[in-house]
Amino acid sequence: MRIHREGTKIILISSMFLLASLILLVELSMPFWLVLLLGIPLLVFYILILRFFRNPYRKLSFENGQVLAPCDGKVVVIEEVEEGEYFKDKRIQLSIFMSPLNVHVNRNPISGLVTYFKYHPGKYLVAWHPKSSTENERTTTVLKSESGQEVLFRQIAGAVARRIRWYIKENDRVEAGSEMGFIKFGSRVDVLLPLGAQIKVNLEEKVSGAKSVLAQLEK
Repeated sequence: MRIHREGTKIILISSMFLLASLILLVELSMPFWLVLLLGIPLLVFYILILRFFRNPYRKLSFENGQVLAPCDGKVVVIEEVEEGEYFKDKRIQLSIFMSPLNVHVNRNPISGLVTYFKYHPGKYLVAWHPKSSTENERTTTVLKSESGQEVLFRQIAGAVARRIRWYIKENDRVEAGSEMGFIKFGSRVDVLLPLGAQIKVNLEEKVSGAKSVLAQLEK
């Protein structure tokens, strides 16, 4: 299992803690059943941490104009909204909720130029709260394709997720499906599309980052 670089430090610390705990349990000469009782939950917790920071290889396959899912998770919002930060007009918003069990790598939904990027400090409302898109800690990124279409997406921190990472900046050229960031311990990503985009997913549908197609942009 390939591990994401964001997990290196916490996995190292967790490994040392797990090893020290198991050694202590053995050194205390506890009954075998008690060692199992205390050791198994520690091992399960360690495995969950490893799974959280997994970074599976994703083979890209998409056509021009397609918008890929920027993360793994479940589609929880598909609605028309007024986007007030960059476009200042109506857009279609798709929101994907990431549970702690999902892969938490964030990816670029289209290929193109980063025309806008901004980090916003903010609150830590639960990720499904309607105001989390505008009031929580978040980043806003706008990508412009070669055909001139622009797609905006946001990494949004939640009540538990308070570690947003990003690896891009304005004027970078990026490829669809390439890594752009990471959100630790669950949250959501919003994607805002032109009104003419053809939506290819449904509410409550589970999607995979860089694999699932969210929408087709007008040509």
